[in-house]
Amino acid sequence: MEITLMQGIGLAIMAIVVGLDFWLEALFIFRPIIVSTLTGIILGDVQLGLVCGGITELAFAGLTPAGGTQPPNPVLAGVMSVVIAYITGQGAEASMALALPFSFLMQYVILFCYSTFSFFMKGADKAAEEADVKGVYKTNIICSCIIAALYGVIVFLCAYAAQDAMKALVEMLPAWLTHGFEVAGGILPAVGFAMLLRVMLKVEFVPYLLIGFVIACFLDFSNLLPIAIVGVALALLVYNIEGKIAAVAAQKTVVEEDFDDGI
Repeated sequence: MEITLMQGIGLAIMAIVVGLDFWLEALFIFRPIIVSTLTGIILGDVQLGLVCGGITELAFAGLTPAGGTQPPNPVLAGVMSVVIAYITGQGAEASMALALPFSFLMQYVILFCYSTFSFFMKGADKAAEEADVKGVYKTNIICSCIIAALYGVIVFLCAYAAQDAMKALVEMLPAWLTHGFEVAGGILPAVGFAMLLRVMLKVEFVPYLLIGFVIACFLDFSNLLPIAIVGVALALLVYNIEGKIAAVAAQKTVVEEDFDDGI
């Protein structure tokens, strides 16, 4: 299938919004699960967007910016995984793997912006010293507008202008290489989830991980809603237990303080 000009413009506008969100880390709508879903809506295939978004989100689960580091860009990965699947007919796994070069491209573009924007900092520091709020505001707006424009232009060029070239390239790939991309795309979500667990997993959370693993792998459900409900129930259970523990600890502290005052 082909992407029309209006769809290309819609993808560019969407990329501007989610790209700014990634730049500011405001609402976290830049995550692939959301970006891919929005891309699917724009292209008229919501199911494709959801499937590609789920796989890409798992692959990028452990990749988040920390300090000055910049991971592979989740926005381009989310958009292009759906775009490639839409125009080439490839599966979600292979499309996600084929979208990684675009993610790396935007990663280096953002790193270049980090370096370039350092030239703006001298003026921003001077404005801050002089309590020039408008000057600081202007610097931030200029940098944000540049980032927004880059996201819009790159997504439009990659998704609309280069769609014929991408389709021809994928059709030229031999079957064994395409299958390799499918295998890689199937492995990457497990790698991403493992990276996330390495950071977040604690001993006290292991029972919940095992419960979720058993429910997801050994019980037959027609959809994931029952698993989500169990997850919410466990989260509420932990929240209530920790709340009671905190209340008891606070009460104990008050009693000890009263006892000390009495002495």
